[in-house]
Formats: sequence, structure tokens, C-alpha cells
Amino acid sequence: MTARLWAIALNTFREAVRIRVLYGFLVLVVGANLLAIVLGVMANNEEARVSRDVGLAGISLFGSLTAIFLGVFLLYTEVQRRTIHVIASKPIERWEFVVGKYLGMGLVLSVLVGVFGLAMIGMLALQDVPVTSAVVKAIVLAWMEVLVVAAIAIFFSSFSTPFLSGIFALALWVIGRLTPDLENAVRTGAGSIRAVAKVTLAVVPDLHLFAVSGRAVEGDVVSVHADFVSWGYVGLASLHGLAWIVGLLAFAAILFSRRDFA
Repeated sequence: MTARLWAIALNTFREAVRIRVLYGFLVLVVGANLLAIVLGVMANNEEARVSRDVGLAGISLFGSLTAIFLGVFLLYTEVQRRTIHVIASKPIERWEFVVGKYLGMGLVLSVLVGVFGLAMIGMLALQDVPVTSAVVKAIVLAWMEVLVVAAIAIFFSSFSTPFLSGIFALALWVIGRLTPDLENAVRTGAGSIRAVAKVTLAVVPDLHLFAVSGRAVEGDVVSVHADFVSWGYVGLASLHGLAWIVGLLAFAAILFSRRDFA
């Protein structure tokens, strides 16, 4: 089983690195870091703050968009090209195919986030801005967010078209970032609004956990520019993300196994 998963993951990695759109995202991230330098110069005595904010926002935004793009198209492409029939004729379970695809995507996304992070660190070095442990923690959290978003995209792609899968995955990413607002609606909203907010919080991953800088965590405002969360928080948030990944992949495997490719 391990050999089959690795073979599918490696093939997915090779397929993904040939997609030119990924290099477009890489160029956008580099451009965002260059923009951060310009904005930092324009902001008096705020070069460090602007550079870190723009760099981390670029990793989260473009990393998540890349995850959605890969998750939506890589699984669907196998169906569209009819290569799924060849794969199905081999001693490979459909759940192994789904998990292998995700592992390959995860490898690609990990490399990309690593490159994005190095580009940000290089940009900070050019401005003589120190790379603190808070920045490293923020990059790790952004990486986990990207992996969760990839699982969301795989889930929708297991039963829907690329267009709808992309819309659904993007919508869940946006809603997942707004969980503090949903929690506030549960506390202060009217009856119907409170009910909808509760259901939404139950079925949507809390992506706010991975983008905490500038927001309140347990009543305290945290920032990569001052006090930030501990490594313990990073570990717990990662476990939360891993639980969602496992759950989403399990449902994706069940739905994909029930599809008729005839």
C-alpha cells in the first residue's frame, strides 16, 4: 500500500510541476515581496512591519489559491482524460488514488510554501529586518492552512466539476477566515442568524487559527511584530488542521469510490 501511495504521489508531483500556472503564482509572490519593499520605503519607519505583513499575506493568499487550483484540476484531469480507467484496472483502491493524489499535491505545495518563505526571508534580509521566531511560526501556520485548503479542494473535486469545485473551495476558504465574525454572530445575532452561524462553524474549518497575527486569541491581540502565539499553539492548530485533512480525505475517498466512470 505504501509503495502504491508513493507511486501515485510521485506521479502527481511530476504532473504538477509541469503546470505553468504554478510558476505564475511564484512570480506573483516575488512581485508581492518587491512591492513590500516599495511600500516599506513609502511608509516612514514602518519598513519591517509592512514587509512582514505583505510577505505573510502573499504566502497565505497565493499558497491557498494554488492549493485550490491543484485540488480542483489534478483529480478531475484523470477523469477527463479517461486515465482513471487504466488506473482502475490495476490493483489500486480508489481511496489510495485519492490519498496519493493529495500527498503529491501536499509535496508540491510544501515546496512552493518553502520557496515563498525563502523569498520573504530574502526580502527581509535586503532590508536588514531580522527574521524572528514569530515569523517562522507564522510561515508554519500558513503552510498548514494551505494543506487544509488543498484537502477542501480535493473533497469538492471528488464529486463535482472544476468550476463548481473551485467556487465551493474558494467560498469555504473565505468563510473559514471569518470564523471570529461568525462566533460574534452566535453571541449577539438574532435567532435565525445565530442558528446559521452555529451550523457554519460546525461544518467549516476554522482557518482563522492559521492567520492569527493582528487578531485576538483568547482575548489577547497577537502580532508577528510584538507578542505572538507559542509553539504549543502552533502544534495544537496543526493538529486541528490535520484532523480536518483526514476527515475531508475520508469523505472524498467515499464519494470518489461511488462515482461511475463508465
